[in-house]
Amino acid sequence: MTSSWPAALLISLGLIASTIIGSQTYFTVKSFDNSITVTGSAERTVTSDRAKWTAGFSRSTGIEDFKAGNDGMQKDLTTVKQLFKDRGIADSDVTVQAPSVTPVCEGQGSLGYDKLGQNCGSNKTVGYTIQQTVIVESNEVDKVTKLSQEASGALSNSGIMFTTGSLEYYFSKLDDLKLEMLGEATNNAQARAQKILDATHTKLGGLQNAGMGVFQVTPVNSTEVSDYGTYDTSSIDKKITAIVHASFKLQQ
Repeated sequence: MTSSWPAALLISLGLIASTIIGSQTYFTVKSFDNSITVTGSAERTVTSDRAKWTAGFSRSTGIEDFKAGNDGMQKDLTTVKQLFKDRGIADSDVTVQAPSVTPVCEGQGSLGYDKLGQNCGSNKTVGYTIQQTVIVESNEVDKVTKLSQEASGALSNSGIMFTTGSLEYYFSKLDDLKLEMLGEATNNAQARAQKILDATHTKLGGLQNAGMGVFQVTPVNSTEVSDYGTYDTSSIDKKITAIVHASFKLQQ
């Protein structure tokens, strides 16, 4: 009689819900379908195996020097690509975007356009700024990181106005890892469910269903979480957290 009392209590209550903040475990015990639903989790620490770096360079030209400025940009691009090659970056990992041209305007005024179709108001166009963006996407994470730190200084010696932009890190095998972690998180949910039921003398039955929750990809030691999932691209070493919501039958 004593051993069945906790189970009878669960049924009489109808629905019991509890949240254990420390272990991030949420569970419900439902009398109407005699089941328990538990949230399980799994964690892995990985090192990024791909980097994406966006950078660019520019030249300013006078109104009559546009062609010379454009020719200079072509020479600058050759120098930039050679530096990348010298630092171990393959040409196939470099994407060069089309240059953009912005007029340098003399003051501001009413709407008007210069001969290149750029908005300069009713004021005089006194020159142009030519800009070009280059994007490096490579598995050579360390080389890209080092290049992003040294490129501006190295190219300034050649008179090139080079600016470094965003540097992003990715883990390319995330989809494969999700499948493994789904199984681990389901096993974790089962272990948690059993631990919860140990005090009630109710036996855990088979798995009814399992659904994957959001994936969290955060820097190592980060406590950041999001209801919609998060994907950190700022750090090389990342922590991946998988969440699974699993329901199990109860056996009296």
